[in-house]
Amino acid sequence: MKEFVYSSLPSRVVFGRGALANLGPEIELLGATRVLVLSTPGHRSQAQAIADDLGRLAVGVFAGAVMHVPADTARAASDEACRLNADCTLAVGGGSTVGLAKAIALDCGLPIVAVPTTYAGSEMTPIYGITAAGAKKTGRDARVLPRTVIYDPDLTLGLPAGLSITSGMNAIAHAAEGLYARDGNPIMSLMAEEGIRALAHSLPAIRRRPGDIEARGDALYGAWLCGTVLGNVGMALHHKLCHVLGGTFNLPHAETHTVVLPHAIAFNAQSAPDAMRRIQRALGVDASTSAAAALFDLARDNGAPVALQELGALTEADMAKAADLVVNAPYWNPRQIDATQRADILGLLLDAYHGNRPK
Repeated sequence: MKEFVYSSLPSRVVFGRGALANLGPEIELLGATRVLVLSTPGHRSQAQAIADDLGRLAVGVFAGAVMHVPADTARAASDEACRLNADCTLAVGGGSTVGLAKAIALDCGLPIVAVPTTYAGSEMTPIYGITAAGAKKTGRDARVLPRTVIYDPDLTLGLPAGLSITSGMNAIAHAAEGLYARDGNPIMSLMAEEGIRALAHSLPAIRRRPGDIEARGDALYGAWLCGTVLGNVGMALHHKLCHVLGGTFNLPHAETHTVVLPHAIAFNAQSAPDAMRRIQRALGVDASTSAAAALFDLARDNGAPVALQELGALTEADMAKAADLVVNAPYWNPRQIDATQRADILGLLLDAYHGNRPK
């Protein structure tokens, strides 16, 4: 019998096609009257349209969210929220926008309403990340957990198929690590396996038919489950690797998770056999295909990048620096990580750099 402690996080989820119509009433339920709408520059028009629909409830749009939440961007957004006397933020978009809302909440204490348009899942977590001086600082704080999340699959129809795959793989990474988390529990394991299953089933359908609203809904459902897992349990090697690669080398977030995940899972396979069986079952493969190889195949077969060298101005020599950063400040992991493991961590990173399929 596994002993565990489980505390559910307080959040409200409104899920379904057309759920965006509930936005105004949901904001009013929070008692908010001056909402600052947040987005990336590329989603400014969508954010402005939502602000226009909110009418008197919206006091402005800040369309400056970028990946990894640079500290100067977070400060500018907080200053704008203060200038407008906002009492709530509305994050419309993916992890970058939700991350910016979290930075404002950390600084100013403003509650967050999230309207995800990707499958990142960060809207279900009290985890924040802010990048400064080439390093990404992460932490947990109850203030940054969105109070209300509105999931409307119609809003994901504009997400290109390629980005849908990497965003979904990012979500799967949250659940996969949750299956062997130090503070895991049976509830989270059930949600993790179901989340992986939903995404593994829906992502190929989205690749074939980007307008398939049922597949989009299934993927959003999977992202909700995977994000909930990440919000309730700790992170391990995979997330440490991605935080180093993203914060230090500015690699794209979802794509980095997609490439690294199979290799982190392979590294931990012998130390977490039950988690591996659950991942295999969720992906629909038998014992002849490892969990790591099945995750690699899911990404590769659906057109996602599988090599770090495809993602940006990164050299093979940079992998040595990344390995040092990982072993010098490791996260807890089922397989111990310290200086004695540097060669194995470097080997993992080189496999990910070249896109080698895990054995």
